[in-house]
Amino acid sequence: MNVSPNRMDLGFYKYQKEFEEKALEVLRSGRYILGGEVEAFEKEFAAYVGAKYCVGLASGLDALWIAVRLLGIGKGDEVIVQGNTYIASVMGITINGATPVFVEPDEYYAIDADKIERAITEKTKAIMVVHLYGVAADMSKIVALCKKYDLKLIEDCAQSHGALHNGKMTGTFGDVGCFSFYPTKNLGAFGDAGAVVTDDEDLAKEFRTFRNYGSEKRYYNKVVGANSRLDELQAGLLRVRLNHIEEITSEKAEIARKYTEGIKNPLLVLPTVPKDSTSVWHQYVVRCEKREALMQYLADRGVGTLIHYPIPPHLSEAYAHLNIARGTLPITEKYADTVLSLPIYNGMTDEDQKYVIECLNAFEG
Repeated sequence: MNVSPNRMDLGFYKYQKEFEEKALEVLRSGRYILGGEVEAFEKEFAAYVGAKYCVGLASGLDALWIAVRLLGIGKGDEVIVQGNTYIASVMGITINGATPVFVEPDEYYAIDADKIERAITEKTKAIMVVHLYGVAADMSKIVALCKKYDLKLIEDCAQSHGALHNGKMTGTFGDVGCFSFYPTKNLGAFGDAGAVVTDDEDLAKEFRTFRNYGSEKRYYNKVVGANSRLDELQAGLLRVRLNHIEEITSEKAEIARKYTEGIKNPLLVLPTVPKDSTSVWHQYVVRCEKREALMQYLADRGVGTLIHYPIPPHLSEAYAHLNIARGTLPITEKYADTVLSLPIYNGMTDEDQKYVIECLNAFEG
């Protein structure tokens, strides 16, 4: 038996007719850049999230670095971010010349809100919260800190479409919520795509200008911007998937429930969710001290797994110039050495789920 670590085709086949009809509609329209589909998606996604404005962009990374740029953060400034995030979060900071200040994660893989304050200096301009693996972080404490120290708050929601903290959706707590619609996400496109959400009308206008070469009006460039436009085809396909997002999220939550109830192996640490938050289960991440043996054991039995993420940003070659030594962030590094993502995707069969659970419970190290 073979169980892939991820299957994106099954999510397509479930709504194949709708996707194909929308694709043909867009192709036949003759309008492929910043047309009605983008405008409609922006309105629909803003309404779904609970924000006043949404601006479609070319990718989640673009959402991050442009957000940092438009919030006026640059060289000499510091941005606090968790150590165990995907490197794109950090790139959003450093592309602008700012310095990332890493804080350890909590038991839920989010930034440890109780450790943020000690990292704040006179150079700190913002806190970037990453809702990793689909779990909403403890935003109540973080919002309070931002108010206390007059800091900007950026949310990296690349994996948390629809996750809630105290009934409020991720992306709506801070100045900007940054989203990726990479195909593996719960709300995934069929290529690269991203967006930001905000309640600030002026900031939303700045994003619209910046994404289109810094132009408010064609050939009249207000600033040196970027080419970062969500295209019509992706926007149209995202609208189809957005219509089914509750069903998509519920299906993954059910898989996660079966894993949590079915996996009984004491060698594995299972994921948990804070009492005031929800998870949309972008990933189901366990920890195992014998991870390499577990991965090989599962692979031998046809079960694919992935590591999110094996090298924390501060130890990557890309950020060697920061001179942050191994051992500086022991919790982050421990997670990097032990986390393992199990197969979880829309269209995963009951048989596949049971087989994965059986294999995990039989593992003896």
